[in-house]
Amino acid sequence: MLKSMKRLLLLTSFLLIAIGLSGCGVRYVNRQGSQEDPDTWATVSKQKKIVVGLDDSFVPMGFQTKSGKIVGYDVDLAKAVFKQYGIKVDFQPIDWSMNVTELRNGTIDLIWNGFSINPQRAKKITFSEPYLINDQVLVTKKNQHIKNFADMKGKVAGVQSGSAGAMDIDNQPKLLKDRIKGHEPILYDTFTDAFIDLNANRIQGLLIDSIYAGYYLEHQKNESSFTSIPSEFPKEQYGVGMRKGDTVLKQKIDAGLNRLAKNGELHKINMKWFGTDRDSPLMKNVQK
Repeated sequence: MLKSMKRLLLLTSFLLIAIGLSGCGVRYVNRQGSQEDPDTWATVSKQKKIVVGLDDSFVPMGFQTKSGKIVGYDVDLAKAVFKQYGIKVDFQPIDWSMNVTELRNGTIDLIWNGFSINPQRAKKITFSEPYLINDQVLVTKKNQHIKNFADMKGKVAGVQSGSAGAMDIDNQPKLLKDRIKGHEPILYDTFTDAFIDLNANRIQGLLIDSIYAGYYLEHQKNESSFTSIPSEFPKEQYGVGMRKGDTVLKQKIDAGLNRLAKNGELHKINMKWFGTDRDSPLMKNVQK
């Protein structure tokens, strides 16, 4: 009887504490904030740190060197934007097929890694202004004698899981999906794995961002054994992905990008990685 009364008193005490905390308005606020305060900027500016999620094999946007250092166009760009606000950028490699999930769960604050703006993604997240133009190409080995998408009939195609190219294949099946063997491409976690299979002739074509393809092939000893075939898929624009509530963060990133375009820093980054401003809409706006 005494033990039962002690248990009852203990349970009552816990309930009173819980009710008291609730009445005082005590609440836990995680990285992405609550429904009342959804914007990340206040936390980021206070902590002086922001976490960017990326596929660390996506050359030249963000990738690991042999020493393990993460470098790339987007790495330089993100650092340059947040340097203006005195904020350090931490780069977190993620499973690219789970990028939006990682963002919405608060594991990362931004997706900044050759991230194509499209309607499907825009339903779930917010994008910055576009800062780079890209399109999809089909990379094949010349010994396969594939000169256009029609030549992929009955052949095996590969694409990265969760990529814009994978979405294009599904959205416009007549261009490639309906032609390839099994009417489904092989999905890869990284383009590095896909190129291994392409070189081994396990796949005959790889749909990939032209920016990645151009940089990757230029750095291959057997560059002349590959060919890149332009696609009829629509051109894409790269943007920074953030949570829907991050209105202030978006304003800060957009303002930072435009300042880099005006002060010449963006031109330096473009020239370092691409040798041209051709595909940079921000630079075109400045030059008008």
